Amino acid sequence: MEPGSESRDARPAVTPVAAVLPAGGSGERLGGATPKQFCAVQGRPLVSYTVRAIERISWISDIIVVVSPENIETMKSIVEKYDHKRVMIVKGGITRHRSIFNGLKVFAENEFSNHLLQKPEVVIIHDAVRPFVEEDILSKVVMAAKEHGAAGAIRPLVSTVIASAADGCLDHSLERARYRASEMPQAFLFDIIYEAYQQCTDYDLDYGTECLHLALKYCKTNAKLVEGTADLWKVTYKRDLYAAESIIKDNLSQQVYVITDVKEGVAQVGFLLHESLKSQIKVEAISISLSKNDSHLQNIFSGQCYNFICINDKKCAIQESQKLVDMLEKSHISLLYPVVLILVHLNISENTSFSIGMEELTRIKKFATEEKKKNILIYGLLIQYK
Repeated sequence: MEPGSESRDARPAVTPVAAVLPAGGSGERLGGATPKQFCAVQGRPLVSYTVRAIERISWISDIIVVVSPENIETMKSIVEKYDHKRVMIVKGGITRHRSIFNGLKVFAENEFSNHLLQKPEVVIIHDAVRPFVEEDILSKVVMAAKEHGAAGAIRPLVSTVIASAADGCLDHSLERARYRASEMPQAFLFDIIYEAYQQCTDYDLDYGTECLHLALKYCKTNAKLVEGTADLWKVTYKRDLYAAESIIKDNLSQQVYVITDVKEGVAQVGFLLHESLKSQIKVEAISISLSKNDSHLQNIFSGQCYNFICINDKKCAIQESQKLVDMLEKSHISLLYPVVLILVHLNISENTSFSIGMEELTRIKKFATEEKKKNILIYGLLIQYK
């Protein structure tokens, strides 16, 4: 979600993995002029949340976003504004299946790009209007596809499915316990799903909606069904946009990242803080050399957390604080929501006095005032710690 940090040991032993995100829908059921994937949620297009959820996963090498021809420039501007990485935009077809096929072709044909991307062993297909996808379920469907050739997330049916007769009366109903709702994400060995699309009839391409069915019909591949979580739902109606906004707001206040220096005393404070907070909010803690791991910190700041507590043992750490803020600005996450950065400076020396000059206090205050204009809220704590 916009959304949380995932398990790092869920990485599938498959290289490479790519993702195709069909985003060419017209949004008729939403009831507005703007296609739902481009509707703003908390000031940001819905498709951007989904792309961010995928791109934060390092083992996904390429992200193909398939949009209708008239929205290609819109999608390009979104990628540029939110600094999305590893993204290629592809022109979609007139139906969902034709759009997905176009997305797959960038790995096998030169029709939609000047050069071929590296063909993945496994390709993920995920709707651009399902923004709350987590690494855990993506990893599960990828590993299942590696073993079975195809896999897809499923959920229990909420309502009973019935069939009507020609006269509009009830014909029969399905036993709900036997059936499941097919959800996204789905994953396939690339060669299987590409071959399935190559063999598709025009009827399949124009009226079909289920990728797992194509793999079964044309490649005799029985997909492994993976139980999904409740947050895999698809934004379809206008009320879903309000629900998505509510979830995003809630997640912003329910997650914090604690970053400490590697020194023993500082790391211990970080551990104690983590233990005290973990029962109340989603919290992750990491001990890292703040001066030597720029790339690791940049990955953290480019994720989907907006609250950070940074702990070190320096009384006058303006330069180090500026470095952290520079990385936050580079990540562009403050373009959307306020970022809260709490700087905790510990005095762990035997000297019990802890003072800081007025000149230094003035510098800190000025620094925080300037950063507030950039939507980064800085708070400082000076703590005597023994």
